[in-house]
Amino acid sequence: MPPGLQKRSSEETTCELYLSSPKGLSSRAVPPNMTGIDLQRLFRLGKEGGWIIIGQLATMAGALAMVRFLTEYLSPTQYGQLALGLTAVGLTNQVIIGGLAAGIGRFYPIAAEQKDLGNYISDVLRLLVFGSAAVVCFGIALILGVDILGYPEWIGLTASAAVFALLSGYNATLSSIQNAARQRSVVALHVALDAWLRIVLSLTVMRYFGVGSTPVVVGYSISVLLVMVSQFAFLKAGGFNAEVSERNEKEKWISRILAYSWPFSAWGSFIWIQQVSDRWSLGFFGSTADVGLYAVLFQLGYTPILMITGVTINFIGPILYVRSGDATSPVRNAIVNRIVFWLSVGMFTVSIGCFFLLLLCHEWIFGLLVAREYRSSSMLLPWVTLASGLFSVGQIISLKSYSEMKPKELLKLKIVTAILGSVLNVVGAYLAGVSGVVSALVAFSVAYLIWIVVLARSGAPS
Repeated sequence: MPPGLQKRSSEETTCELYLSSPKGLSSRAVPPNMTGIDLQRLFRLGKEGGWIIIGQLATMAGALAMVRFLTEYLSPTQYGQLALGLTAVGLTNQVIIGGLAAGIGRFYPIAAEQKDLGNYISDVLRLLVFGSAAVVCFGIALILGVDILGYPEWIGLTASAAVFALLSGYNATLSSIQNAARQRSVVALHVALDAWLRIVLSLTVMRYFGVGSTPVVVGYSISVLLVMVSQFAFLKAGGFNAEVSERNEKEKWISRILAYSWPFSAWGSFIWIQQVSDRWSLGFFGSTADVGLYAVLFQLGYTPILMITGVTINFIGPILYVRSGDATSPVRNAIVNRIVFWLSVGMFTVSIGCFFLLLLCHEWIFGLLVAREYRSSSMLLPWVTLASGLFSVGQIISLKSYSEMKPKELLKLKIVTAILGSVLNVVGAYLAGVSGVVSALVAFSVAYLIWIVVLARSGAPS
């Protein structure tokens, strides 16, 4: 059957006939098969949403507990070293394996619908082999660069961060597949497990090998390794070793995943530069202690909102992908767009509410969650949260492009705003230190949100 003439479902055809008929324009008319409530479907969605909420709440609690424990053990300078060392992990997640994970998760429901999971899994494993080789080469180059530049004390941290980056990429890919398969309980279990294992294992490693940033990253690596092994066991039990059927097209899924994923990797490199420019600019124009203060602000103010966004996207994303299918139906796309609109309105409301709440209680939160030597920057917490909220609204709106199989629409937006954010971070760090970087973060988020709203309303490629 030629492309674009795929068989249409009876439900989709019924909806289109209904919407195009005079009866469909009547406010009293009810389309066929839509008078009742599918209680079984509502129960399933409620169960899935419940698992995601439980997992993310446990993860958020673990992340906040981690900040409390680490600020008690690490000085701001050591905390800053940890934040700088982990910037290598961001490159892997944004550019290499992270970009692939986006495509891998997007095409899982399509492969399942076409009953071609065996070939899909085979191609995914081949892609991960090439991605792993790229990460290993990058890690070796980074270690050699640190040594050549005369910072031998950073070699251990760099090496452990490279290992952690590779393992995190694998784990993110496994989570992407599990989430696309709507195995919510499995994803929730492992996300929460990783958050709390990091605390236990980091403190254990520091107990035996001394307090510092490198032992913390070693603990992180052991945690994600254990979680990754468990994830793989669950996937294998659920059919990850599906039999490979005869191929109709050589490397079909590799080409489709790469075609979908390359924009993520393309803009990911710029986003990574923007995300690390705040920390490295503070380290260059200020001190490593400034980096530590900013890292705590970021973890308390920015990360929780991103977790809330993650709950939303992880729950609704696979549902939208199934609803949109191959994104050739205007009716199905319109339904997806309506859902995305109301989700973005809800997230914007939550963000503004959190901002005003934190204006009143930022000192109390810092007193509860961080050691005394970090509390001088608490007044910046509401603004970091506002920046995170505005950015998260934009991320939810971007689901429209992902569902319609048009991630390339976002390419110019992602790259230009990332460059703008990087420049603002450097200027902010130079002029006003931590306060300047927080101001840059807010300005970047405002610009990002305005642009993506305009793009979504226009419906045209950027």
